[in-house]
Amino acid sequence: MSPSKNRALLVGVSTYEDKQPPRGVPGDLPAVEHNLTMLRRALLRGGVFDEDSITVCRSPSQDEFNDALHTAAAEADGLLLLYFAGHGATPSSGDRLFLQMRNARVIAGGHTVFHGAVKYDDVQTVLLSSPAERIVVVLDCCYAGNAGLAWEHEYRDKRRVLLLMSVQANHRIDAGDAATPTPFTAELVQLLEKPGKLSFRWLSGELRERMAGRQTMRREPWVPQSRAEPGEDALLSEWEETGAVQPPIVPPPPSKPSALVQRLRRRAAVLGTLVLTVTAFAFGTYGLYALVGSSPACAPPLELRLVTDPDLEPTLTAAADAYLTSEENTDGDGCRVSGITVYSARSADVVTALREESEAWQEPRAEETNPQRDVGPQADIWIPGSPADVERAEHDRDTNTKARLEAEQQPFAYSPIVLAVPADIPATAQRTGRSLTELVDALRDRADDAEVRRTDPESADSALLATIGLYDGADGALDVEKQLDQPGPPSDTAAGLLCELPRNDTVDDRTAALVPEFLLKTGVGCDSARRSPRLAEYPMNVPGLEPTFVRVRWQDGDDDLAARDAAVEDFRAWLTEGRGRDAFAQAGFREATGDRPLLDESGPAFGVLPAPSPLQESAGLNEMETALKEYRAAHGPGRVLFLLDGSSSMASLWDGPSGGPGLLKQSLGGLGGQDEYGVRMVADTPGGDKYETLLPLTTHPRGEAAKRVDQAEVRPGADSDPHAALLAALDEMADRGADDRPQLIVYITDSGDHDRMTGGRLDDVLTRAESADVPVAMVSLRSGACAAGKPDARISAASGGRCLDADDDIGKGLSAEVERTGLGEDQ
Repeated sequence: MSPSKNRALLVGVSTYEDKQPPRGVPGDLPAVEHNLTMLRRALLRGGVFDEDSITVCRSPSQDEFNDALHTAAAEADGLLLLYFAGHGATPSSGDRLFLQMRNARVIAGGHTVFHGAVKYDDVQTVLLSSPAERIVVVLDCCYAGNAGLAWEHEYRDKRRVLLLMSVQANHRIDAGDAATPTPFTAELVQLLEKPGKLSFRWLSGELRERMAGRQTMRREPWVPQSRAEPGEDALLSEWEETGAVQPPIVPPPPSKPSALVQRLRRRAAVLGTLVLTVTAFAFGTYGLYALVGSSPACAPPLELRLVTDPDLEPTLTAAADAYLTSEENTDGDGCRVSGITVYSARSADVVTALREESEAWQEPRAEETNPQRDVGPQADIWIPGSPADVERAEHDRDTNTKARLEAEQQPFAYSPIVLAVPADIPATAQRTGRSLTELVDALRDRADDAEVRRTDPESADSALLATIGLYDGADGALDVEKQLDQPGPPSDTAAGLLCELPRNDTVDDRTAALVPEFLLKTGVGCDSARRSPRLAEYPMNVPGLEPTFVRVRWQDGDDDLAARDAAVEDFRAWLTEGRGRDAFAQAGFREATGDRPLLDESGPAFGVLPAPSPLQESAGLNEMETALKEYRAAHGPGRVLFLLDGSSSMASLWDGPSGGPGLLKQSLGGLGGQDEYGVRMVADTPGGDKYETLLPLTTHPRGEAAKRVDQAEVRPGADSDPHAALLAALDEMADRGADDRPQLIVYITDSGDHDRMTGGRLDDVLTRAESADVPVAMVSLRSGACAAGKPDARISAASGGRCLDADDDIGKGLSAEVERTGLGEDQ
């Protein structure tokens, strides 16, 4: 078996064909040429990449870039690095990032179109098609931070992707002097040329420190951004300053890569015994095993694909890693029999794909229905979080189904869903024997400021199971959802929920989370940074998480049927009956049957009861389907009223995607044809009105709102009256709220006229905000507006809404708030 192959694709666009306004790009970027030369040198010195594994792409066209990207993605199975420097752009109607290639030009209209540019979302899709174990993306361009949205919305296997962005979203940056590299890449290269082990997370933190003090083109602090799942990292450089001569840095070879053995010999000459260390750190067990545990005579092992619930993915990945090198997966010649690719997808998406879209999963024919893109590759094994998922997938199935499910009769492990309460909150003496509603009510009786949060029920089964208990006996799903303290869209995983609790205030110390019990033992990637340990309370009406082994067979898809059947059965036996149970024991799971004792006999983790009773029986098909249906109904269609400050002080904050209208238009992607929304421009009019209606509060055809907002202009010499505008908006939304639609008021302002809202006038707004039962998102384009005690912060807190200012990623935060309220364009 061949060692893992690393690939680095360095793309720099320094020259552009069309630089004439209005369609051309702003100009050439000579500094980018220096970026490529110096970064290639730094990577070669680091030893993770050699000459043959680095491809330098200078000022490519869109087609040339796409060809290079697909080639690099296909060739890498170790570490895949993509670096881009050049012009970045984002359309005024949305906040997605486009990477502009040599032949880029802009066509403006109702929707801005970038010809010769590549949408970052599409780049990420290609990267995730790679067999690479780790994917590192580095973007040095204007609006680089806008790529974070694509990473946030990736549901398939984003744990493999580590994203480093030169600047926060919706900010332009200076490329610097033509004779030197761009500022961000210059710092990156200096860090990479340091001796020692240099990881992605270390580089990200150091870059933020080094860029401190610089400013973006908006004269705001220049803050590089990064995205990585908790606990994920990659080694990008490792070399030591010794007496040994470093390898010479030569220009990129004109010929194709030389033989793999020659590459390994060159690396071994430089790195010596460090080769194994580098591979193990950067690529995990697979890369290490490829070097030390396989004979050159071994045939490629059969690859099995396993899709699972997002909360189960870390445990199953650990189990698959252990299985790879186990005796049960090794033949008489010492060769590996099978490999296992573990990936997760939103549980609702997997159920839908198996029930209704198996034909499209096997052979996608339409852009709108493509499970290979939205879920992942065709799976051989499915391990859902509940046996009821199998019933859901088989209920009212498509008559032309291409997938057949063979589920085990019993789950092979169990973890109850618990209310994990911070230890700082006074403990209850009765942690079992009560419904979830009773536990939550008792919690709020003990702590007035206690909050409760839950993961996305469409993403993880643990959240859907918790939702069954939340809705049990409730008057309506919408009332329950309003009582959950979740700013922005919910987290995709329970571990993500715990990691995302703010650590700069007391939110973590007063927030109870509905999560699987095993996380109280396993912890999460950010656990060392948590301030508050938690105690588990066990609701008696919430079914538990019950991973179940399901073999998925595809019509006309098993050319190697006998070998694949044998490989799946060997793994099933090892996982559910043999030593694979050790991974679930170490993670904190319980026996699936009987009194459900802990698998780990060493005893319970802190906060866990050894034998909680009673525990709810397995979830049923109808319970899960009903809870999901009610959850979806409670979350849309929605109603959003935008208040856009049009006073004269907004003039310098009006134009571009980071101006007031631009931010509003970016958030419209969270609203669809069934959602109601309207726009009011808040500025005193000559007739004495306090606002002008740009768009009435009703449903609208796609694109209408963006066109109307584009026509709006700042009113010269006019002030705004936030007091009057907010009271009018709160009154109207409260009056309309009888139909139980999710609602939101968004006020986009520079906070310049808040001196007209002090004393009793501010008290009026706060009182109405508390009583209207409509969250208000205060969005200030100035720094510090959301500081404690400021009017914006007080209004959003009183209404149960969110406060965003220039110290935040406003575009991302506002889009998340609107997306949470509306159904979105794809509904």
